[in-house]
Amino acid sequence: MASEELGVDGSVVALWRYPVKSMMGEELNATEITDRGTLGDRAYALVDPTNGKVVSAKNPRKWGNLFDFRAGFSEPPRLGESVPPVNITLPDGSTLNSEQDNIDETLTGVLGREVVLDAAAPAEPSLEEYWPDMEGLDHRETVTDETMPTGTFFDLAVLHILTTATLERLRELYPEGRFETRRFRPNIVVEPASDEKAFIENAWIGRSVSIGDEVRLAITEPCPRCVMTTLPQGDLPRDRGILRTAAKHNAVHVGVYAKVLQGGTIHRGDQVNVG
Repeated sequence: MASEELGVDGSVVALWRYPVKSMMGEELNATEITDRGTLGDRAYALVDPTNGKVVSAKNPRKWGNLFDFRAGFSEPPRLGESVPPVNITLPDGSTLNSEQDNIDETLTGVLGREVVLDAAAPAEPSLEEYWPDMEGLDHRETVTDETMPTGTFFDLAVLHILTTATLERLRELYPEGRFETRRFRPNIVVEPASDEKAFIENAWIGRSVSIGDEVRLAITEPCPRCVMTTLPQGDLPRDRGILRTAAKHNAVHVGVYAKVLQGGTIHRGDQVNVG
């Protein structure tokens, strides 16, 4: 089989969703995959009412402390039902619920800028992205307006897949850096059957991937990384070398994007095959 020749068959070792865009998310043992990706992923976002743009850590000069917030659903989301309320843990450890009357005022006070928590994406959503002065980026030392998929809070696609092989290769290239999964915010992390340390996802683009007994995905494009990967979160320090290494050695790509051909349930430990 072609997938065996590429050495890319493997298994799911981690599943993630991020209930509120640009906040820390939830690690899962199992999840439903729908045509909108991981059920409940980016279900909510903060919106800047002064310009209508979706709030994103892609512009850390304005929203630099979003990684100090953590979001989790008050109950698991279910297919065919309205998205449940979300709990948001603030930097001081206190918790808010999205159904509280004063949540927007409280989040505004903590962030120092006016925001509204919303579960309904604008028809034509957009965000601001800061590009550091770094070789290999499309822009340098500027802020651009970036369009998002219609009616969603996603940057470019509904699923981001990353392999442990890519993380290991990046560690080889920049041993001083801490290349941990949470820096890159994937939905699905795959451990290949091969122990090769390489950017093996590059060979998946244009191919299909099956996960478990039900889910089939089409790998559409590489996932370009941004300044978010360099930001501190928890015990991870600020490190521009993270993005610089990806730019120098893999055209600033870390992982791949996918669209859903067939949904279903996936579990940690499920077999992954590339067709």
